[in-house]
This record gives sequence, C-alpha cells and structure tokens, in this order.
Amino acid sequence: MDNWWDGSPDRFAVCSRTDRVELTTLLPATGRFVVARLDGKRMADADHVFYEFSDALLFPGYFGWNWNALSDCLRDLHWLPADGYLVVIENMRWLLSSNPEDRLVLVEILRRAVATWASPLGGVVPFTVLLLCDSDEEASALRQEVADTSG
Repeated sequence: MDNWWDGSPDRFAVCSRTDRVELTTLLPATGRFVVARLDGKRMADADHVFYEFSDALLFPGYFGWNWNALSDCLRDLHWLPADGYLVVIENMRWLLSSNPEDRLVLVEILRRAVATWASPLGGVVPFTVLLLCDSDEEASALRQEVADTSG
C-alpha cells in the first residue's frame, strides 16, 4: 500500500486486509470519536446502502433515503458530535454489486464528505473513509477505478 498510513493528509483510502492499519493515523489523539463499520455484503443495492448508513450513524428522521440526502447527512452529522469519524466499509466486492454505477456515486459522496470535514468550513474534524477489499489485487483494481472517475 502507498504511504497513506504514514501521516498523509488524505483521509480516503482503499486497502486490502493484508495492509497494516495504524489506528493513531485514523483517529484523533484524544476526545470522542465515532466508528461506523459497514459490510458491503449487506449493501448490494442503494436502499440497503441508505439503511446501513442511517443505522450506523443514527441519521435523523428527516433523512430522505436518496443519494443527495446521504451526501447531506455525511457532511453534517450535527446530531452525532465527535472529535473524529471513521467509516470502514468491508467486503467492497459486494458493495452495490447490483449497480456498479451507484458504487461510483457512493465513492464520490464519501470523497466529498472527507473534503468537507477537512475544510475550515467543516471545522477541520477528521473524517476518514477506509474501503477494505479482500485481496491486494481487488484493492488495486478499486483504487484504479476510483482514480479513473475522480478527475
């Protein structure tokens, strides 16, 4: 894996289960933090993505159950104050397997959330996203897919 774990300011990463993860680079040194651990196997379609995120991050009742609402909630989180957030999605191979275009939409939403929280307007609160793949090859392919669409 690249030097992402060596203190790089980038808070969005794709890695495999064999990569070593230093928790001190993912979480604030002190304070309250929220960890949302999601399973791609439980999120084969958009409705299940919305449900799993809503459940993991305690979205408010007004959550709109669509991509725009997910983006809005991930960039706000005022109902769940913390000194840092970590979103881990395991089993990426299965995430939105029924619609690969939606997977890229979700990845872009997560990247925007990371950028929002890293900006002064977001309060510069660590918001880290870790996409966990089963193998190095799968992680490399997903990194390339993400790089090809973000540009």
